[in-house]
Amino acid sequence: MAQPDQIEVRGTLVPQKELAGFTWLRVGGPADWFFMPADADDLAQFLAALDPDVPVFPMGVGSNLIVRDGGIRGVVIRLGRGFNGIEIEDQKVTAGVAALDAHVARKAADAGVDLTFLRTIPGAIGGAVRMNAGCYGLYVADVFVEAEAITREGERVTLTADELNFQYRQTDLPDGWIIINATLEGPTGDPADLTARMDAQLAKRDETQPTKDRTAGSTFRNPAGFSSTGKADDSHELKAWKVIEDAGMRGATRGGAQMNPMHANFLTNTGGASAEDLEGLGEEVRKKVYEHSGIELQWEIMRVGEPADK
Repeated sequence: MAQPDQIEVRGTLVPQKELAGFTWLRVGGPADWFFMPADADDLAQFLAALDPDVPVFPMGVGSNLIVRDGGIRGVVIRLGRGFNGIEIEDQKVTAGVAALDAHVARKAADAGVDLTFLRTIPGAIGGAVRMNAGCYGLYVADVFVEAEAITREGERVTLTADELNFQYRQTDLPDGWIIINATLEGPTGDPADLTARMDAQLAKRDETQPTKDRTAGSTFRNPAGFSSTGKADDSHELKAWKVIEDAGMRGATRGGAQMNPMHANFLTNTGGASAEDLEGLGEEVRKKVYEHSGIELQWEIMRVGEPADK
C-alpha cells in the first residue's frame, strides 16, 4: 500500500493545501493532501492504492462545514467538474455528486420533474444525500432511488435507501466511502408552475434569511418537541432559532463570529473569524440554550479537523 505522493493520478494531488477558500465560512487550516480526481476511475484507483491507515475526507462545496484551524490530517478529496453532470429520463434525475442542489432543481423543473424543494438548499447533491437535506416538508429520502459510491478500498457500489438508512439530517454512509452520483425521482409538473414556485421560495428565503452574509446555512438541527412539562413530545414542533432567541443569544458574538441578528440559527463570519471563534460561539449557544430550557441542541454544521497549535 502506498502513501499519497507515491500514487500516480490523472487529477490534481497537492500537499499542504489551505482549505479556508473551499468553505462558505472561509475558515480552516491546511489538508495534509488535497486530491481532485479526474473522474470516478481515477478516484477508485487512488483509493485502492492508498495505505488504509491514511484517513480520507470527502469534501463537497463546503456549504455546511467548519474546518478547524489546524487543518485536516490525511487526504481531503474534493469532487469537481468531472462529477457535476445531470441526466434526466422520464421522472428520474441522475446528478453527479458535485452538481449544485439549486442547479438540479432548475434542470429538473425545465424537464417537468418536481424537485423544487432542492432549490433553496445550499450545497451540492453529495452533501444533500449524505445529510438527508430537506425543506418545505420534503427530504432527499422522499425522492431517493439509488446512489453510486466508491468504497475506501476502491470498489464501485450501488447504495439503496435501506443501506443508507436515512434519518433526520443524517445517513449511515460508511466512513471513507465517497458518493459519486445519485438518482432522484420526483412527480411531474408544469415547468412554468415549478419555476414560479421556486421563484416564490427564493423570495421568501431572502426575506427571512441572511443570504448575503457569510454563513453555512442552519447551524443546529431543529430539536425534538417538548411539552410544557419539559418531556419529549413529537406533537410540539420547535425551531432551533426560537430556542436560541429565547436564551438571549440572537446577535451574540465571539471574535469575528456572530449568531446572525436576522436569523438566530445562522452562525456568521462577520470578517476575520477563526474556526475556533465560530465553533466556540456555537458551543456557548448550546450551553445557554440548555441552561435556559433544558434542550440540548445538536450541530447541523459538520466540524472536522484539528484545532490550531497553541
